[in-house]
Parts: sequence; structure tokens; C-alpha cells
Amino acid sequence: MTSRSRDPITLSVIQAGLTAAADEMFAVLKKTAMSPIIYEVLDVGTGITDARGELVSSGAGIPTFVGVLDKAVKRILEIEGAENVREGDLFVTNDPSYGGVTHLNDVVIAMPVFAKDELVAWTASIAHWNDVGGMTPGSMSTTASEIFQEGLRLPAVRLFDTGTLLQPVFDIIMANSRLPDFVRGDLWAQVAASRRAATRVAQLVGTYTLETFRNALEDLFEEGERRARAGLAALPKGTFRIEEEQDDGAVWHAEIRITEDAFTVDLSGNPAQRAAPYNTSRDGAVISSQMIFRALSDPTLAANAGSFRPLQVITEEGTIFHATGTAPHGYYFETRIRLYDMLWQCMSRALPERIPAGHFASICGTVLAGDHPDTGRRYTMVEPQMGGWGATATRDGLDAMYSASHGETFNCPVEICETRYGIDVGYKRLNESDAGHGLHSGGKGLSVSYKPRAQTVLAAGYSRNRVPVWGANGGDNGGTNAIAVQRKDGSRETYAFISGLVVEPGDEVVISTANGGGWGRPER
Repeated sequence: MTSRSRDPITLSVIQAGLTAAADEMFAVLKKTAMSPIIYEVLDVGTGITDARGELVSSGAGIPTFVGVLDKAVKRILEIEGAENVREGDLFVTNDPSYGGVTHLNDVVIAMPVFAKDELVAWTASIAHWNDVGGMTPGSMSTTASEIFQEGLRLPAVRLFDTGTLLQPVFDIIMANSRLPDFVRGDLWAQVAASRRAATRVAQLVGTYTLETFRNALEDLFEEGERRARAGLAALPKGTFRIEEEQDDGAVWHAEIRITEDAFTVDLSGNPAQRAAPYNTSRDGAVISSQMIFRALSDPTLAANAGSFRPLQVITEEGTIFHATGTAPHGYYFETRIRLYDMLWQCMSRALPERIPAGHFASICGTVLAGDHPDTGRRYTMVEPQMGGWGATATRDGLDAMYSASHGETFNCPVEICETRYGIDVGYKRLNESDAGHGLHSGGKGLSVSYKPRAQTVLAAGYSRNRVPVWGANGGDNGGTNAIAVQRKDGSRETYAFISGLVVEPGDEVVISTANGGGWGRPER
């Protein structure tokens, strides 16, 4: 790191302006999107990078989504070449092999920002689109064996070319969705968000000069690195290992090595990628590692590229944490959050007084799709569920929260669900499980009942469905997650992962999410 003589007030104003621009992107998306998964649940992320794709500032939204954006911009630059990116261009990508680290439903819109014909920054957002084609409504099939079956792939292509809309690209996107009106509305919301933030960035450069703008970015990166290294210095040094069995019987491994200079996450020796939608890309594994490192080293301020300079992540190509080729990624989020949870458990053994016990550790993504019983309009409800968080050394765990790393998201209100989708919500309440006892007890999960008024198709992915949530420092384990269909004839079917399941009027979808783990032995 270097020291520069600069006006600290001006640099702080520029840095604050970039943060405000990212937040404004988020506000535009929230106000203009068509789908409740965006404007109610806030299943989005916004951010700004420098000209090289290094993360500068992030808006609200899902933290792991923000971690996508810099990697997507860097992949666009790698494919296109910075010299071929022009003012007025705008790119779209959703493919893990072309700048996305998630699944095909999560679409990145990225826009270059120019000042006096020079590329100075990028504005980018990512949002979950309800349907991008594929084998099942909602595009999240549990039977997909290759990515081609999961929907439309957008390999970092131009949506606008020097300001001109490329209508064929729009037409292809609309033709491949079961919900073209919603996709069109959500797409334009992301375009508007990027344009708004780009205007703000250009104003900052125009007001303070390009040199001062760049100085502010370098200062920001240096401050991020300084804080990260200060946090690293306070962590225990050594090698920490964990081995954990998953619900399907597979055994995952991780080794965390902490030295004075580096925080290394080694994921060598893990299971091979699968011909099933439970893989994540290397970038996804990096993001899980970034979340752990950030939480341990400097959890107080917004992250930037400098915040992760001490972090190293080792993966092996062809494994579930570094899937390549045509591997499907539909339920990548369960693999990524289970990795995050395993790394968290590893560090909790080294820092029991600082780190909470395990939480329900699943998105518990629930998709119901059909035709509205009153209007006939096609809908797709995409609903993550809430569950219990782990207890800490000082208090009980929190009740009914979204998964760690899922960020500032919200549940879809019952009124929206019943109005927009024609699905009655029988109840939504804390579950009655007593799992997760301890000196401090784990937080409560949820019990939810959905009663479709017309035929609907269910897809869902619930991990932590067999192996319970882990307790810490002698606390009891928490519970498990489950989804079931109570048929009108009295029969009951329980699932962990399912897609294409027809639910008839009179049937009931019953959801139970886990309590968090307890902390400390109760008798103490």
C-alpha cells in the first residue's frame, strides 16, 4: 500500500457518492420491477466496480449477489476486451461459464460508464427472474442432468450496442420465458437502475475530475485492505479442518489456514461435480469464502475489492465447488450455503465464544406455478423460507430469519401471495419444535401452509433435511427442514428436493423449517 497526499474530505465525498449511487440502483429496482420476488422479497444485488471490474461499492440486497457483480464484469471484459467496450453498451449474462456464478434464473445487467471517451467504471445489478424456460415452471428442475435443460443461457451478450437496443436479443429472452411480461418488466427495471447509477458516477467524475475520482477509488481499496489485515491479525493462527456428512451421504472437506499474511480456504479433495443441479462454480465457492472471511475480519463497513486481498481460495476443477462444462446449477444456492455453513462450523470450534451455533442453513426455495383461479393469468411464485438462527455465548438465537448470507431480504406478505397467485395461506407461524436446547437455545423455525385454489406445479429444494443443525460448545443440535404435500384423500408425501409435482385444489403444501442450534450445555 502507498500513501498519497490528497484532500480527505473530497475523497470521502466521492466514496459516499458511489455508495449512494449503488443504493439508488437498489431503490430503482425495488420501485419498478414487475415480480414480487424482486420488489417484495428483494432477491437482488446492486453494485459499482472500477474500469477493471474491481468492486467499489455495493447497494443493499443479498451479500452473495453483490459478490457476483465484480466477477461478471471481469468476465465481460475478458470476453470482449476493454478496447471493444463502447459508451452506450449494456450487457446481459446469466451463465456460470460466462460471468455468472449462480444459476440461469439470476440475471446480471452490466453497463460501462465513460468520461471523455474513457472507461471509468461499471454499474451492475443481479436479480432473480421467475422463469427463463427449461424443464419446469420456475426453471428450477431437480431432475436436470445438464445445464441445457435449465433454461435460456445468456453468455455475456450485448443488450444495447452504443445505445441502440438489439431487439432480436430482447425477442429471444421473451420467447423463452413462460412469463414474458414479467421478464420484460424486470429486465427494463435493471436497465433503468444501471442507467441511473451511471449518471451519478459520471456526475462525480465531471465534478471532481477523473484523476481525483481514481485517487478516491485507490484510497478506498487501500482502506479495505488495511481493515482486512487488521482483522486478520486478531484471528488465531494455525490450520483448522472440518469433515461433514451431507444429507445425501456425501462427505465434504475443508481446511482453513490462517497466517499473518493470508486466510486460505482449501477445498481440495471434495466430491466430483454431479449430473444433477447441485453444483456451484469456483466463483460461488470464492463468494462463500469471502463471506466467512469478511464476517471474521471486518464485518462493520461495506466491502470492496481491497477487503479480500488477504483471502486465497483453492478449488479443484470438476468438483461440486468448481463445476465446469455442461454441469447444471439450478440449486447451486443450497451447495453454496451449505459450504458457507461448514466453514462457519469449522471456525466456531476455534472461536466458540465469538461465533454462533449453526442455523437452518438452507434457502428452502419454494416455487408454485399455475394459472390464477380468478383471472386465468399465469403466475410463478418464488418464495425463500425463513428459519431459526443459532444461539450465541450471550443470548438465544433469532427466530424466523432468512439464511445467513441471504442478506436484507423479506418474506412475501400473505396478502400479496393470496392476491397475485390465488394461493390461500392457511397459517404462517413459529414451529413447535423444541430442538436446539442449550445454555442459550436456538431460534425457532417456521411452519407454513399453502392451499392453492387451482391446480399448481411445485418445485422445491430443502437441504438440512436429514442431518440436523449443529449445536456449539455443548449445546444441542437444532432441527431439520422439510416440505410435504397433504393430499385431500388424507395421504401425505414428504420431500427434500422435488420439481414438476402437481398439487390439486384441496391439497395442502406444508412447510417446516429448522430451529437453530443451541450454545453451551443446559446444566451450566
